[in-house]
Formats: sequence, structure tokens, C-alpha cells
Amino acid sequence: MDTIPILKIGNALLVTIQVDMHDELATRLQDDLTNKIVAHRTRGVLIDISALEIVDSFIGRMLANIASVSRLLDADTVVVGMRPEVAITLVELGLGLPGVKTALNAERGLALIGGVSGHRDRDDADHD
Repeated sequence: MDTIPILKIGNALLVTIQVDMHDELATRLQDDLTNKIVAHRTRGVLIDISALEIVDSFIGRMLANIASVSRLLDADTVVVGMRPEVAITLVELGLGLPGVKTALNAERGLALIGGVSGHRDRDDADHD
């Protein structure tokens, strides 16, 4: 049974997709991410797709679904490592990936969500 590892880095979760996605694997990834976002009070999810040479409408929808679920759980989603040909394909497929931020690499992605700090700014405001 294939699984996609989810690593915790500061207040972020890092997912590196290096295998061909199928329905069951995408559903399992979404479930695993949802549980870890809640358990770790995650601020953001970084999805590294640099290993993917081809992105089809299924992968595009999966990324958009993960972003929607993450947003509902108060976590941002940033896709990193997108190749130019993948970006072109997504545009040609009409998949703008609403709610998904992008960055060239994981370092920039972490900066977008502030995932390297040891605290959550949103939580600090709740306790004042």
C-alpha cells in the first residue's frame, strides 16, 4: 500500500509527491493531512511537486481539494517546485488552483506561511 510521507517542519507540514497519484492514495493523503493539521495545529501545508513531470486534471483537483480543506482548518496551502511545463498544463486545463499559493521552493513557501517560527501568531491574538 503506497503512502505519501508527511513531515512536520515548525508550524508547517511538508508533503512531497513523488509517486503517481490515484483516487485511493489522494483520499488517504487528504485524510492524513486533515488529521495532522488538527493534531499539530498546523499553520500551513507545503506540497512539493518538483518530482512530477506531468500534472493532469486529477492532480489539479486534488491540490485544490487539499487547499480547501486546509483553509477550513485555518491552514494555508503552498505548492512548491512547480515546473514551467506543469504550470502551462494547468492553465491549459483551466485549473487556476483557487486558494493555493505557489512558491519556487520550500524555503520561500515556508516564508509565505511563517512556518519556521515556534509559535502561531493567530493563536497569540486569541489569548490576549
